[in-house]
Amino acid sequence: MSLFTRNNAGVMATPFMLSKDNIELQFATNHVGHFLLTNLMLETMKRTALESKQEGRIVNVSSRRHKFSYPEGIRFDKINDQSGYNSLSAYGQSKLANVLHANELAGRLKEEKVEITANSLHPGAIATNLFRHHSFVNGLVAALGKHVMKNVEQGAATTCYVALHPDVKGMTGKYYADCNLAETSLQANDQELAKKFVGLHLCPVTMKTGITSLTALFFCGDRSMLGLVWKALRNYWSSKNKIIME
Repeated sequence: MSLFTRNNAGVMATPFMLSKDNIELQFATNHVGHFLLTNLMLETMKRTALESKQEGRIVNVSSRRHKFSYPEGIRFDKINDQSGYNSLSAYGQSKLANVLHANELAGRLKEEKVEITANSLHPGAIATNLFRHHSFVNGLVAALGKHVMKNVEQGAATTCYVALHPDVKGMTGKYYADCNLAETSLQANDQELAKKFVGLHLCPVTMKTGITSLTALFFCGDRSMLGLVWKALRNYWSSKNKIIME
């Protein structure tokens, strides 16, 4: 395999907060950071796949919680609105974005006849501190998690399978769980929702969503700003809101 990108950093069910770029924290961390990183690497991946004549793979670590987003799926004009915010629904929204992103990439790369696949997956319930913003649940996980949840190695298995296993060669636009193909939500297969989602990234997500001019410039394709965008990404990962691996 020539190269793979694994998008896995995440936070879950946080109180309402905005990132340094004024994007709702879960959407910023779980989707926008992944989207930007993938796009920063995509041309290199295409070139490497072509020169090496080997398959590249993009893997978005989503969650079964993508099935429990807001009723409208993605709150396009209200992503950053505190009114109506629900921490678990916002998490589901960000994870639905992971699936939609992988599906959109898969279709686009297939049309371009590039040997790069894009898939998403659910790693399973893993005994980590992902629930740290909910003390009661976090306590239960700490006390009982090792008996009823996956450990970190088991949780990484599906990601490694989708990224590396020869059985996944040529598979694209798919969703996996427990190292097998799995069903996504109806929203993840909603073509109208997918079209609107793609449009979210094509030009500045209107200032109603609070995207800063820096991120908006990237969404509009101004690649002269890529260095600054990369700096913004580093800010996500080094901010006081520590990102943990799912």
